[in-house]
Amino acid sequence: MKIYISGKLFDKDDAKISVFDHGLLYGDGVFEGIRVYGGRVFLHQEHIDRLYESARAIRLEIPMTKSAMIEAVNSTVAANGITDGYVRLVVTRGAGSLGLDIRRTANPQVIIIADTITLYPKEIYEEGMKLVTVSTMRNHPAALSARIKSLNYLNNILAKIEGTDAGCVEALMLNHKGEVAECTGDNIFLVKRRVVWTPPIEAGILEGLTRNAVLSLAREAGYTVQELPMTRHDIYTAAECFLTGTAAEVVPVVSLDGRSIGDGKPGPVTNDLLARFQKLTRQ
Repeated sequence: MKIYISGKLFDKDDAKISVFDHGLLYGDGVFEGIRVYGGRVFLHQEHIDRLYESARAIRLEIPMTKSAMIEAVNSTVAANGITDGYVRLVVTRGAGSLGLDIRRTANPQVIIIADTITLYPKEIYEEGMKLVTVSTMRNHPAALSARIKSLNYLNNILAKIEGTDAGCVEALMLNHKGEVAECTGDNIFLVKRRVVWTPPIEAGILEGLTRNAVLSLAREAGYTVQELPMTRHDIYTAAECFLTGTAAEVVPVVSLDGRSIGDGKPGPVTNDLLARFQKLTRQ
C-alpha cells in the first residue's frame, strides 16, 4: 500500500508524521471520507470543497490548491489500484510545541490513504439494522459545529462504545434539545405516508454528502421531502427508517430501542432509494 504524505508516496510501514503534530496531540485537523466506484472518486469536488470549508472554519491553511488536492487523491487511488474502495483524506495542523497555540505550529500535513472498504454485512441491507439511543449527547453546536469534520471524533466514539455495548453496530444520538440529531457515523431519515423526512442542519448534524445525494434522488423520484426537527416518537411511529453515509450508502433500520419500526422489515421507499443510489454510483 502507498500512502500520500505532503507530496510524496510512501510504503505503508514508512508513512510517518511527527509525534509533535497537533493533529496527534490535540485532534487539531480535518478530514474527509470518500468512496471510489469503478475507479471514479464519487462527489470528488464536493468532498474537497467541504474539506477546505472545515479547514477554514478552524483557521487551518491547507498548503495546496483544490485542483492539486484532487489530483493528489486521483494519483493515490491509481497508485494503489483501487477500483472500488475508500479514501481517507486528512489535513493536520502540523508539528509544533506542546500547548494549544496554533502560532507555534508549522507545515500542515496532507495525508491520503486509499484502500478497500468493508461495508455492513449483506444481511443488514436485506433484513435491516437495529438501533439504540445512547446517552452521549451530540456536541452542542455553539461549542463545536457538527459541520466541521475535525480529527477529534471522541463525541462519536463514546456514543459508538455505548451502542456496541448494547449489541448494536450503530447508535442514535440526540442533541441538546433532546431532538434526534444523527448516528455515530451516519445521517438518519424516516418515512411517513411516503414523505421522506430528515433532521435539518440546525439540529447539530453533519451535512452529509450522501445525505444530500439521497435527498436529491428522493425529490427526483417524486417523494415529498422535508428537513424538520424530529424526536424519537417520530421514529417509533414511522413507517420506515434508514441511514445514509459514505461507507454505509443507504441502510434500512427496522427497530429503535427494541421497538419495531413499521412492520419490522426494510420498507419499499428505503429499498427504492437504495436502488436509485446504487444506480447513480455504479453507472
